[in-house]
Amino acid sequence: MTSLILILISALFFNGIIIRVKSISAGRKGPGIMQPVKDVIRLFRKGSVYSEVAGPVFRIAPAVYLASVIVACLCVPFGHKAGLIGFRYDFVFFAYALALGKFFCIIGALDTGSSFEGMGAAREALYSMLAEPAFFLIMGSLALMTGYSSFQSIFAELHPSGPMSWALTAIAMFIFLVLAMIENSRMPVDDPKTHLELTMIHEVMVLDNSGIDLGLILLTGYLKFAMYAAIIANLFIGSIPVGFGIPVFLAVQAVCAVIIGLNESFSARFRMNHNPQFIFTLACIALLAVFGVMLMSGQLV
Repeated sequence: MTSLILILISALFFNGIIIRVKSISAGRKGPGIMQPVKDVIRLFRKGSVYSEVAGPVFRIAPAVYLASVIVACLCVPFGHKAGLIGFRYDFVFFAYALALGKFFCIIGALDTGSSFEGMGAAREALYSMLAEPAFFLIMGSLALMTGYSSFQSIFAELHPSGPMSWALTAIAMFIFLVLAMIENSRMPVDDPKTHLELTMIHEVMVLDNSGIDLGLILLTGYLKFAMYAAIIANLFIGSIPVGFGIPVFLAVQAVCAVIIGLNESFSARFRMNHNPQFIFTLACIALLAVFGVMLMSGQLV
């Protein structure tokens, strides 16, 4: 429960910190940190408009998308304290809970009958498919390094000590952070501020959403950012007391938001045909972590 509460609190500020960092980097005053939350509240006060050709899947997709991410957040532990959902290989359940929400988001876009949204849905499905191996490879390497197979046990027993273990932890941090950017369709894979349908990915999928439905989709994105940052925070929390773990958790959330904001301020979006190569390279880096763990444990000679 501690982890869920902290994720919900962090989600209120995460995207706002990203926007503030981008504003400061560009020399602008920009909106306040709470502006994204105000935008969601404003959308919740509005009704949704539905196309005549949109079916029931389009109407329920935002709610299922949000519910799937909340269920995934329930799997995330807080150091040695397990999440509300915890069992052996719960990270597999975590991944496919997210996949269920992504699936409904994709078929909801297809249900509109729009060729542009279908194009974005195809790209989203491709990138999600390519990102999945990286997650399982890095979680597999952490499980192999600790000898445990659940989120809570892995993070509770993860105590980096030597140069190799710290290097593997750094690789895990990098992969989870890039996965967060891919899952939320951010730079350098996608640009959330673009308005050209031919180059949009996630944004073109939600062109027909409005009102409370669009608010649910935006809120889900904020939760996903905080959720991945919570996983990164667990790499450092380990078995330290809750009183010390909470400041570490919040500090890691803030650092991740600043890094993403700086990345979006000073990096350019990849060309569309380079995105699959970039995401597949992430899986290759995760595979290096697996080989590193096998080398440390003597299973690779």
